[in-house]
Amino acid sequence: MTTITIPKKELKTIVKESIREVFKQELMKFRALLLPEVSQKEQKDIERRYGKPCRQAIKSEQIEI
Repeated sequence: MTTITIPKKELKTIVKESIREVFKQELMKFRALLLPEVSQKEQKDIERRYGKPCRQAIKSEQIEI
């Protein structure tokens, strides 16, 4: 078995970044769970009243729930 030696500061940075990534993913999942479901009928009513969205999405992320 090979042993890898890295400085304590570098290890701390790697762990911090990993934890940030996990929190970000979990927060996105949590936010997705809080979003209300919109039926096709409701969506058509929204589009009829306010028109279809004219702007493109600025940021889009796909997560698996």
